[in-house]
Parts: sequence; structure tokens; C-alpha cells
Amino acid sequence: MEQEKVNGNKEPCAEASSYRCSACHGDEDWGPGHPLRGRSKSRSLSAAPVLASAREFRRTRSLHGPCPVTTFGPKACVLQNPQTIMHIQDPASQRLTWNKSPKSVLVIKKIRDASLLQPFKELCAYLMEENNMVVYVEKKVLEDPALLSDDHFGPVKRKFCTFREDYDDISNQIDLIICLGGDGTLLYASSLFQGSVPPVMAFHLGSLGFLTPFNFENFQSQVTQVIQGNAAVVLRSRLKVRVVKEPRGKKVAVPNGISENGVLAASLDVEVGKQAVQYQVLNEVVIDRGPSSYLSNVDVYLDGHLITTVQGDGVIVSTPTGSTAYAAAAGASMIHPNVPAIMVTPICPHSLSFRPIVVPAGVELKIMLSPEARNTAWVSFDGRKRQEIRHGDSISITTSCYPLPSICVRDPVSDWFESLAQCLHWNVRKKQAHFPEDEEDADEEGGEERAGS
Repeated sequence: MEQEKVNGNKEPCAEASSYRCSACHGDEDWGPGHPLRGRSKSRSLSAAPVLASAREFRRTRSLHGPCPVTTFGPKACVLQNPQTIMHIQDPASQRLTWNKSPKSVLVIKKIRDASLLQPFKELCAYLMEENNMVVYVEKKVLEDPALLSDDHFGPVKRKFCTFREDYDDISNQIDLIICLGGDGTLLYASSLFQGSVPPVMAFHLGSLGFLTPFNFENFQSQVTQVIQGNAAVVLRSRLKVRVVKEPRGKKVAVPNGISENGVLAASLDVEVGKQAVQYQVLNEVVIDRGPSSYLSNVDVYLDGHLITTVQGDGVIVSTPTGSTAYAAAAGASMIHPNVPAIMVTPICPHSLSFRPIVVPAGVELKIMLSPEARNTAWVSFDGRKRQEIRHGDSISITTSCYPLPSICVRDPVSDWFESLAQCLHWNVRKKQAHFPEDEEDADEEGGEERAGS
């Protein structure tokens, strides 16, 4: 099993960095293909040193979690030790700092949306002509008949670098991502990067726009601010999901080193005769009963211990970012993306006491069909790659060490509450009418009379 070190432990870099988050990672570089490293400029609490046995722990730990070992002194006083510090991050301090100016940008446009053609052309022309940047787009975007017939856009179109999803790996060639559309464009950007993700600037040109805070009206000044590094950023944690299946005689086609599900062929391996595939998920993993009329019946393990059996329509395992998506519709609480956590939310459970729960972001969840299950289950990842889960298959879920850095309009806290108010109309209702002044005076006089008597 591959060992990942997140909580302050460093890993060697494969190449030079191009950007870093100045607040979260101090002076450490952070770039494409690199795991998170370094410490944050933040408020601190004391903790005890990590024991040797704890350092050998082989699963992902929480990004901002406490030290595994705490020493208590007389009268339950926590003994301070300067060697190990637990950091509590200040969300307002997260800023994007470029180590070197971005040179390549991936522009993701919502497909089959005619209203986005003009913004797409304006943005690409601005990036190429004004900023001299290399622009990558998906090949099928340029196959739009409206773009093919536009002769004025021809000189710009010839400068594009194109790629095909599931065939071409561009993860080590992109410095910045710009999304034009709705929340789905951000989820699609996440799926293209199974390792480190470049900063993402998302323009609200879709229907909901909870994850796309930028308006396109003055895009030139906003893009310039981002390129200059004058921007706040929020690190949206992702889930590392590993699906292990029993072999059933069907081979997986691997064109150009990329598997048919978009994961690098290197992620395919054999575990005791089984096939394992890994995904990076931004919103949620959904396990449901599929087309069957029977209840789903799946066992949920936490760090190897069976915690419950889900009997119902299914279960949602989500990130804080995904807490405002399917999980919110299923009755879960909405959690700010800076909170290191994993949410487990049942879908229509056959038990009135089965409430959604939140677990620490370092634990490992494992979901399997219960031996008593009458039917198979189905799983999807951010609404994609839907596949069947049978007896003997397993789904392992933990926090990924590769978050998605999302660029903010103002700051992580203000942007989140703005989205709650504007997109979800959180706690919107008519205000309670106040009492008329004459009634208030009458109530006060009546109270004085009663006090005097």
C-alpha cells in the first residue's frame, strides 16, 4: 500500500514548482505533481511529539488534525512541547502566490451551450494576445459548428493546444485552470487531475453556480489580478477512492496509457487476483441500490471496524465541498470547505435513528456489500463513472493529499456565505413584524401598574 504523508511530513519533489499557497504552506513551493508540504502561518496550540510507531502509520492523516499522541501532566494539564505544534489555520490568511508567472492555462467550457461561445472567444483571445499564454482546450470544444464557421476566430483557433479526455494526459503541462459554465465544469476539471491540481478560477455562466464565484462582465481585470497573484484561495479537500473488484473475465482497454475510466494505467494493479482502480473525487461518492426494487444492504467499516450496515436507498460519502450538493438534499449539514472532515449521509434509510454523521478527515472508510444483501449496488464518483458493485468488491475512501485550490473573489468565508445566500437562499424568510408603538406603550404601562400594585 502506498504511503502518503500529509500532516507536516515532506515528500521529495519530481520537478520545480510553479505556484504555492503562501498562507497554508509558508515558504514551501507547491506545484503540479507535488503533494502538499510545509506549515501554515496560523494560530498554534501545543502538542506532544509523535512516537516512532505513529510515524509508521500508513494511511492518510488529517490535513489540520492534532498530533496522534498527547502527554498529560499533573491535574490533567497538557504538557507543552515546542518540537511538535498543532496548527489551526486561519481561513482569511489563504493567499495564492506564484513562484513564477503562469504560462499555460486550461480553459474548460460547458459543451453544447451557445451562450458561452462569445465569452469563450473573448477570454481565449485575451489570454493569447494580451498575456501571451498557451491555451489548452478539449478537442470536442473546437468541433462546435459555430466555431468552425467563424472565420474571424480562425487565427486564434490555430494557436490552441488540444487534448482528448481519457486519452491525453495534460496534468503536468497546466499552470492555471479557467472554467466557463456551472459547478459541473469545476467537477470536470477535478477529474482531469488525479494528482496535484493547478489553481482553478471559475466563472459563473451556468444555472446554479455555488462553486463558481466570478462574474464574467469584467473578466480582464479579474484574470489579471489572478495572474499577478493578487487573489485568495480555498483548498477544497478531495477523496481518494480505491475500488477493488473480483476479476470477471473482462479486460480493460488501455489506449495511450490511459484506462477507459480516465485514470492512469499505473493506477491499475492486481491485489490477490483482484483489479484495483483509483479515483480523486471532489464532491461525493454515492453508493445506491441502482435499478433494483430491494433495499441496498452495505456494510460500512471505519479503520477496519464495522460501524453500521446501511439498509435503504444507499449512502453518500462526501467532502465539505460536497456537503452543499447531494448530501444537503439528503438532510446533511452544510460544512465550510476549510473544515477537515468526511460526511456519511444515508439515503432514505429504513431506520428513523440513522442520522448523518461527520468523521475526521484522516480516517479510512471501507464499504462492501453485506453478505445478506439480496442485490448488487451501484457506485458513482461526482456523478460519473457509474459502475456495479458485487459481492467480494470493496470501496475504500479516505482524504486525498491533493486538494483542489479554488480561487476566491474575496476570501473563503465571505464567498461561502455569499453562495449560501444567493444560490441556496439559506435561511431566507419574511421577517417577523414588530409590535406597533401604541401596543408597546400599552404593554409597558400595564407592566408598571402591575409592579406598583
